[in-house]
Amino acid sequence: MRSAWLSWTVVVPVLGLFALALTWGRDLGTVFVVLVAVVLAGAVLAAVHHAEVVAHRVGEPFGSLVLAVAVTVIEVALIVTLMISGGAGAASLARDTVFAALMLSTTGIVGLALLVGARRFHVTLFNAEGSGAALATVTTLATLSLVLPTFTTSQPGPEFSPAQLTFAALASLALYVTFVLTQTVRHRDFFLPVAQTRESDDDHAPPPTTRAALVSLGLLLLSLVVVVGLAKVESPAIEDAVSAVGFPPSFVGVVIAVLVLLPETLAAVRAAARGRIQTSLNLAYGSAMASIGLTIPTIALASIWLDGPLVLGLGATQLVLLALTVVVSVLTVVPGRATRLQGAVHLVLLAAFLFLAISP
Repeated sequence: MRSAWLSWTVVVPVLGLFALALTWGRDLGTVFVVLVAVVLAGAVLAAVHHAEVVAHRVGEPFGSLVLAVAVTVIEVALIVTLMISGGAGAASLARDTVFAALMLSTTGIVGLALLVGARRFHVTLFNAEGSGAALATVTTLATLSLVLPTFTTSQPGPEFSPAQLTFAALASLALYVTFVLTQTVRHRDFFLPVAQTRESDDDHAPPPTTRAALVSLGLLLLSLVVVVGLAKVESPAIEDAVSAVGFPPSFVGVVIAVLVLLPETLAAVRAAARGRIQTSLNLAYGSAMASIGLTIPTIALASIWLDGPLVLGLGATQLVLLALTVVVSVLTVVPGRATRLQGAVHLVLLAAFLFLAISP
């Protein structure tokens, strides 16, 4: 028991919490920036480990749901905190962050999972019913919250009027809750992994005890707090680096989104390597869905006391990328099977998103 408490998966999150307390709100030198980055990377790996312990105990799709919701709740808190502090880009911060999370999830996580899975199994298998339902929900949420503000006329600019924002928030929350009930109660079998030809030893390992799962759940939440907090601490250094290489200031949001989504990305890739592609897709689409379904209602509520405009509508380039991603994703999930070609196509879309974020 003593050796378990001295494990790196326990020590690193606690160390990260101390690092966060010591560095929060302070200007860091180069040495401390590097040290914080190392602790941040360790916290990401620890989060993945504890997420897998919890997932093994509660089973799918609850395990994916726990990680997606936990990451998104902390991400939303970070967005609201940054918006309250104001500064350049605060008006479009929610839009930029949510869209980055959406693209990173639906192209990056999905593409990596399909590529890793196809490399081992040649053809990856998953439930078209569950993945299709998740993709339809993500598409509807993105359209209601990020596309419509560009075309509505009640408010000048790509913004919602108060009534429109209230409707979008309630619709997003209702859709997300309905999907979670469908995923975990009514049609849970649609979101369970499809067996591949090879099986991993992990599939036959006994599940952890309830006590071990609860400890891992607590350490998972602690790790995610550390990841998001240290990402915020690192943001001034990231801003300086982005400025030094000549990238647009909005690219900082992409970098922070990458850091926040690292635990889910690593968990999805590891699941794909074991032939659990459905788990990877649950993580990817669950992250995108939670990012919109929880962020928009929270931002709508926070807008009561937030000053200034709230820009939610996507620009022309972003709309094209979103439309292409939806079409490609539909063609990927409908057959219920995919090869490395589909993985490569999604990763090319990710590359296009990142390139256009650098060179709009």
